[in-house]
Amino acid sequence: MPGENLSRDEARERAELLSVEGYEVALDVRSAVGEASPQGTGPRTFRSVTTIRFRSARPGAATFVDLLAPSVTSVTLNGRELDPAKAFDGARIALEGLAEENVLVVDAQCAYSRTGEGLHRFVDPEDGEVYLYTQYEPADARRVFANFEQPDLKAPFRFQVTAPDGWTVWSNGAEEARDGLTRRFAETEPISTYITAVVAGPYHYETDVYRRELGDGSTLEIPLGAMCRKGLARHFDADDVFLVTKQGLDFFHDHFDYPYPFGKYDQAFVPEYNLGAMENPGCVTFREEFVFRGKVTQASYERRANVILHEMAHMWFGDLVTMQWWDDLWLKESFADFMGSFSLAEATRFGNAWVTFANNRKAWAYRADQLPSTHPITADIRDLEDAKLNFDGITYAKGASVLKQLVAYAGRDAFLEGARRYFKRHAYGNTRLGDLLSVLEETSGRDMKAWSRSWLETSGVNSLTPCVTYDEDGRIAELAVHQDGEELRPHRVAVGLYRTEGSKLVRYARAEADVTGARTVIGELAGIDRPSLILVNDDDLTYCKIRFDKGSLAALRERLGDLTDPLARALCWSALWNLTRDALMPARDFIEMVLRFAGRESDIGVLQMLHAWARTALHHYAAPAWREKGGRLLAEGALRELRTAEPGSQHQLTWARFFASAAESPADLQLLQELLEGTAKIDGLDVDQELRWSFLEPLAAHGVAAEEAIAAELARDDTASGKRHQVRCLAARPSAAVKEQAWAQVVESDKLSNALVEATISGFVQTGQRELLAPFASKYFEAVERVWAERSIQIGMDVVRGLYPGLQDDEATLTATDAWLTAHASAPPALRRLVLEARDDLARARLAQACDEEASRTAA
Repeated sequence: MPGENLSRDEARERAELLSVEGYEVALDVRSAVGEASPQGTGPRTFRSVTTIRFRSARPGAATFVDLLAPSVTSVTLNGRELDPAKAFDGARIALEGLAEENVLVVDAQCAYSRTGEGLHRFVDPEDGEVYLYTQYEPADARRVFANFEQPDLKAPFRFQVTAPDGWTVWSNGAEEARDGLTRRFAETEPISTYITAVVAGPYHYETDVYRRELGDGSTLEIPLGAMCRKGLARHFDADDVFLVTKQGLDFFHDHFDYPYPFGKYDQAFVPEYNLGAMENPGCVTFREEFVFRGKVTQASYERRANVILHEMAHMWFGDLVTMQWWDDLWLKESFADFMGSFSLAEATRFGNAWVTFANNRKAWAYRADQLPSTHPITADIRDLEDAKLNFDGITYAKGASVLKQLVAYAGRDAFLEGARRYFKRHAYGNTRLGDLLSVLEETSGRDMKAWSRSWLETSGVNSLTPCVTYDEDGRIAELAVHQDGEELRPHRVAVGLYRTEGSKLVRYARAEADVTGARTVIGELAGIDRPSLILVNDDDLTYCKIRFDKGSLAALRERLGDLTDPLARALCWSALWNLTRDALMPARDFIEMVLRFAGRESDIGVLQMLHAWARTALHHYAAPAWREKGGRLLAEGALRELRTAEPGSQHQLTWARFFASAAESPADLQLLQELLEGTAKIDGLDVDQELRWSFLEPLAAHGVAAEEAIAAELARDDTASGKRHQVRCLAARPSAAVKEQAWAQVVESDKLSNALVEATISGFVQTGQRELLAPFASKYFEAVERVWAERSIQIGMDVVRGLYPGLQDDEATLTATDAWLTAHASAPPALRRLVLEARDDLARARLAQACDEEASRTAA
């Protein structure tokens, strides 16, 4: 649609021209319930009336306001009626002849969303209730009300919502008044459009209060709320949500010296959510999967707590102080990702949060930083499509990793003092990179511009490798760290030396050093007895890929399970996985190490990552001829660990889920069937509803569970969650007709909601069905550009990423991808980026398979 993709240059020009004094937004969402309004086959709509007061630096100039809506009823600028047919093109309303002070009123019919963008409408299949919530980032507020959709045109907002009888409504501000079915909310502080919010419906709602004594003797009181659908209320552990919320508020008040600035703190767990969560001030939204319907491990509670704290950090990094344009998205996301783990480790029961960070978040960063689409942390964001794709492993996890390095480089106190000055200096404003660097230079005395050039303004990841020589007595003569990479960066690292003591592998020496250039000697470690293992980046101070010397790698092959420190163990696992991805270790070697040592892994989050990596290694990186054997080994190992795990433990549950994902043989599938039927039992394993679906999907994918069995399971769990599981299982069945139907539902139709599109794609792509999926490779390349043009960007991203024929891991698929890229050189850059990333994964898999095949030949 013309004008839908706002460019950076357009935003800059508009920001130079305009300053916004305030918004008044009135929404009438009574149409959300009952039959759709009589509009033929068009979308269900609601009325949106927006009043914007703004100034123009050049009277007489022209500009535009953003709005994505089916129709505009009227537009009034300074009392002058504009013709909507001429002024509105479907994405923008042209405004000409601006005065110095302006009042714009736009009355429009906006569409409810089924893709999680804008005002999403969800009908609960369990009870027929309707639920609404908004999601805007980066630029979907314009789907709900007319506005200047860019982060640097901040303004106060007043929302008014007319909703059906019996509903409750929430927004950023507290409810101020009620007149019949209309609620009016308090004016917000100046905020950007993308973090405004409305949540409405018959939600289950619980409350609490956070209290804190301030330094001036006054008491800060923050009303807390937490909500979910009524159907999930029996599963909702709001007390734990409030506990983590209060711990986070204590932590951030202690360290930021700037009181929470947005009044109340509601947290809404909403259905069919595309993201993990969104930091709308005063009204944070989360995906409702964080309300656990069955037994989950502590890793799940840790993830939820991390997300709660990540969003809370945004109240300062992002909401109070906001980046000027999406180039500096890292100014909020990198900081929130870092502060989420920082506060989680120091303020909650999840003291091993940095282990999860090293093993999980950094894996995301390492992958993203090796893609052809890698970019500096401070990215070049030309337009809104670029911005949408920039919510990636670089902006989040690499940025957070680099900030962790910055804390080691500049010092914790200097870092936090810099944050405090940054908030006070730029409260309710917008910033760029230089604004943050200047305060950090003040507090640390370091040259932050040089640090920024190395870490924020270049892309790529370095590899650090130890090189050691020994004297005639077996002591270290010299230990040096070698750095590889296109850009050699300064790294503050710790090098740990580990040796065997009894049955344990323990650290007995450690040195910190600044690694610069291609080779750095760690003089402090000279003269120390020979280690079994040299671990570069011990304690995970910097962002790098770890390599091992020959002796260390041999020790890990034999003794990895004996490493007593969980962070050191997680770092070693991460390094071994990077070796596998980089085709420097055969996939079968990695799988065999998982089978040998994963059963001794104490950290449940690390164990879950090992299971995910092992599946990827088997289905993508192992030589095709070995996959059948490797699959048997994984299933046998998983069942062995399942049977020996402590009854009722989270390890038992984790191994049960892994066994289900690995089960292929008739005996394994029969055991899953019997566990579902209750004719077989494993002591302590509670096969609750969520685990039942985990067992049913592989049975469906192998043709053991037919459509009738899936329907019967839905009858047991006729809920929104059950519907998603059912759709996934139906699409997983090994039938050409089933695959054709699933493809048509996702690619040729827009009837499915975002959640059901995701579930259908997940079921469609089964690693054991390569031949069945082969005919869709050519269909993919014929369809992707059309899907990108016709569907929302969220659905487009899901289709392009999810349906790429990466399982057809042969040269023909690479050739077809290259042919498409050549023939579609003028396709939207964001679409080309997604296809390039998928191609890179496939090319990497081919290299890893060659490595694995060579290992097989060598062994033979």
